[in-house]
Amino acid sequence: MKSTINPLNIRVFAPLLCSAFIANAMANENVERIVVTGSRVVESIDEVPASVTIISAEEIQEHLRVTPELQSLLAIYVPGMGPDTGSSSNTGQTLRGRAPLIMIDGVPQSTPLRNGSLGVKTLDPSAIERIEVIKGATSIFGNGAAGGIVNYITRSSQTEDGISGEVAVSSRFSAVRADESAGVRVEAAVTGRSNRWQYLFTSSVEENGVQRDAQGDILGLQYGLSDTVSQNYFAKVGFDIDNDKTFQVAYNYYRSQQKTDLGDVNDGHKDLAIHVASPLQKQGEPQGPDGNTNLMVTYEDSDIFTNTELVVDYYQQNIENVFFYSPSLANPAEGYDGGQSVIKSQKKGLRATFSSQLDYSGVEATFIYGIDALNDVTSQPLVDGRVWVPEMDMQNLAGFLQSKWLFADDFILKAGIRNEHITLGVDDYTTLRLCRQADQCSVSVAVDGGEIDYQATTYNLALKYQLNDAFHPFISYSQGADISDTGRLLRTATVTDITNIRTEASVIDNYEAGFTSQLGADLRVEFSAYFSTSELGTSTRFDAETGVYLPVRAPQEIWGYEGLVNYHFSSSIDVTATYSYVEGKDTQEDVYLGGRTINPPKATVIANWRPDDRTRLAVEYLFVGDRDRFEPDTEGNYSTDQAPVHSYHVVNLNGHYTFADNLRGFFGVQNLLNEDYFPARAQAYTYGGYRVKGLGTTVNLGMEYSF
Repeated sequence: MKSTINPLNIRVFAPLLCSAFIANAMANENVERIVVTGSRVVESIDEVPASVTIISAEEIQEHLRVTPELQSLLAIYVPGMGPDTGSSSNTGQTLRGRAPLIMIDGVPQSTPLRNGSLGVKTLDPSAIERIEVIKGATSIFGNGAAGGIVNYITRSSQTEDGISGEVAVSSRFSAVRADESAGVRVEAAVTGRSNRWQYLFTSSVEENGVQRDAQGDILGLQYGLSDTVSQNYFAKVGFDIDNDKTFQVAYNYYRSQQKTDLGDVNDGHKDLAIHVASPLQKQGEPQGPDGNTNLMVTYEDSDIFTNTELVVDYYQQNIENVFFYSPSLANPAEGYDGGQSVIKSQKKGLRATFSSQLDYSGVEATFIYGIDALNDVTSQPLVDGRVWVPEMDMQNLAGFLQSKWLFADDFILKAGIRNEHITLGVDDYTTLRLCRQADQCSVSVAVDGGEIDYQATTYNLALKYQLNDAFHPFISYSQGADISDTGRLLRTATVTDITNIRTEASVIDNYEAGFTSQLGADLRVEFSAYFSTSELGTSTRFDAETGVYLPVRAPQEIWGYEGLVNYHFSSSIDVTATYSYVEGKDTQEDVYLGGRTINPPKATVIANWRPDDRTRLAVEYLFVGDRDRFEPDTEGNYSTDQAPVHSYHVVNLNGHYTFADNLRGFFGVQNLLNEDYFPARAQAYTYGGYRVKGLGTTVNLGMEYSF
């Protein structure tokens, strides 16, 4: 596999000149200024020559009072992340027009070999200490990070001997029509330390009632959250072997499934759910993650040899994500009137990372180097036993070297290289014969399996100049090697040999330029623009003869800009505003990319007010703009993900009051103004079942007790 570098398209810069007061990395004085994800080493966020968003524990907890959905949190707090889909699936919610790699403490949660877009919903936010988002293609953690990295950093145990904890109980319900909508949520955490031992246990259980739109109707069930039951249990136990060496074991269990007696209908305008007789109720097994587990073992030696730290990680993961029952998976000739698929993925990984520090004649240098090994076995069978996507067995071995150079406290230079070797094995298989109608079926093809080898060397280079507090410009270039969603290509094969399927890896070239500015004590401004290219993207086209959506491999260009302004009006009031814009094209056909890839413009405003030590109020405002790039056919219909998106606004409100040192009451209101709208994905998608409105006004009330 060979990478090529395309010149930076000059048109990227046209809109930037008028946007110098917008920024693209969340920051305020309460944010911890550390980042682990992008460089695999702890460093100050102000030293990173790239776009970084850090969502702090306080911000997570504040938004959790509005909704526990991480999709919504990322949409509000991360410039460049697409709008919330309002469902359990994050398909269509990209990061800068490409799929991000979701991780928990650096362990991949996405299933890139068959990307079902369920990776965001893998951990309850009550177990998260902060979220780190690195934007732009990167290969620093391997396959699946075409759009960047979203890393959930789990909570740490307390630093002093003793034990502490908290318990919270809350209920969410529709303020438009309350009947059947009330749910209950219970979360608890215990943390402690005793001599060399430290531990943390968190748990959360939530049962949702039905979810209603602004007119009081129950939202459609496809990827829906009505009547879902979610459970998350997280444990972390560590032992200090001595002052330099530590050992830690962490385990995460997550399940979130929809168990309902409702049925889906379409009233000609929107998809909604209603009470129906048993034969018409939602068919199949409950959809959602069915008990996904992660085991993580970490050994650290802060002084393995002179000025060098070693971190060794072993991880093991089992994922089973169940999808909705679909009539599109029918085959009447064999007695199937539909079907239901499940993505199964088993990963085992081992990573050894060294970090060495050098200081010579005023130059500080850090070298991060090591080896990553991963075995990922992924498939997508149907619940009834039919094979839709065959088992893909990936062996991935990579060596990497990253370096960071600090010259005279002014210039920061980062450069790195990663060599990736991937072997993907697939046994012989036969593609499914699927019928959207009795006389409209795909052709079943017997495919000879085998092994496909990928090799790539990717590079990154970045420079930041710390001129003064008011101006820290940076430029960066990074590459990512990506074989995402190979399963989608295999399941629609039209050739008889796997080597003839266009499974080539994509190499993404990402260019970025921007700056950060701290203007006095109260105003912070950050801004960046980016441009990325890939020789082989993956989009879809509808085959009218078979009724099947086929993948299209074609070169892509994606460009945009984004940013943030944070201002402290006083010690009790601060406001953060963000804006992000992204656009992209299939350069082979010179056509714009659809809504599955490109999100409409997005702006947010977050205002915090702390009138006293006991009280806090926060308002979140989300604006999603228009995007209309495609023409309908002669009958006025749009194809696949190409329907126009019209603008909408959503306002959320949350707050808390501390009654005593260990007792707090809180509330949240989602869609305070009861905006009647379709989320961006629901507008852009023409696929059946996605025409689901956003939540109407929904209230959350709760109490928290700590000890």
